[in-house]
Amino acid sequence: MPDKLIKAVTKNGFIRIYAINSKGLVEKARKFHSTMPVGTAALGRLLTGAVLMGAMLKDEGTSLTLQLRGDGPLGRVMAVSNSKGHVKGYIENPLVELPLNHLGKLDVGGGIGQNGYLSIVKDMNMKEPYIGQVPIQTGEIGDDLAFYFAQSEQVPSLVALGVLVDRDYSVKQAGGFIVQIMPDCDEFNLKKFEKTAEKITSVTGMLEKGLSVEEIVRTVMGDFEIDILEETEADYHCDCSDERMRRAIISLGKKEIQDIIDEQGEAEIVCQFCNKGYNYDRTDLVEMLEKAKK
Repeated sequence: MPDKLIKAVTKNGFIRIYAINSKGLVEKARKFHSTMPVGTAALGRLLTGAVLMGAMLKDEGTSLTLQLRGDGPLGRVMAVSNSKGHVKGYIENPLVELPLNHLGKLDVGGGIGQNGYLSIVKDMNMKEPYIGQVPIQTGEIGDDLAFYFAQSEQVPSLVALGVLVDRDYSVKQAGGFIVQIMPDCDEFNLKKFEKTAEKITSVTGMLEKGLSVEEIVRTVMGDFEIDILEETEADYHCDCSDERMRRAIISLGKKEIQDIIDEQGEAEIVCQFCNKGYNYDRTDLVEMLEKAKK
């Protein structure tokens, strides 16, 4: 069952909020990548952030890629989303195990590391994609996305992302929200929200209490009057296909394909987002070689 994502704005138009219960898509990702708890939390937070940011894209066919490259043991973690609520992700080292951090929680910051970068690529169907990059701040992902919004887009943002892993390593709760202050927000409303933000509890805590996504939005926004703009579905969706994999092999070029034929006689490609394998025999490779020659 797809997860629920809400877009809302205060009635005065000064503040907008995106929120989601992402338990379903994060659990799908856990199963695809066989992640241990730290990896589940890291990938789950990034997927949740990516699908919320994907909801900010206006045009169909646009996409967003988030990538974290720190010096922690999890290695590269990435997520790709679009405006339709589809998201997919990858984690380089899913089996990493770490002790709990000083707060007694999964050490996502230690898994990501701090010496590295958060990269954001937006494909807006233009000649060149938009590429932004900021240094990793804490590796906790929510803090890093908030820093990106402030530095690269000059939009003050509160980003909260959470994943609660159960004793059997399945995803018990997952969700998040992004609150953004609009440029025309006055000092009164800004101060009012800052006071409200001080009372906000964790996303997973609210989900554990049984709050719906709309209830989370209204809880986060306190006394502000809210207009719900849109309710959409979000899901972990990998769009890999035989056609895409064949194109990938053809793009290697004549020499590479000939080397594969001569040395191996066959090829297997495994999708990094869903771990589905695609196998091609000599006949397939010869056919692709002919297309590469053309």
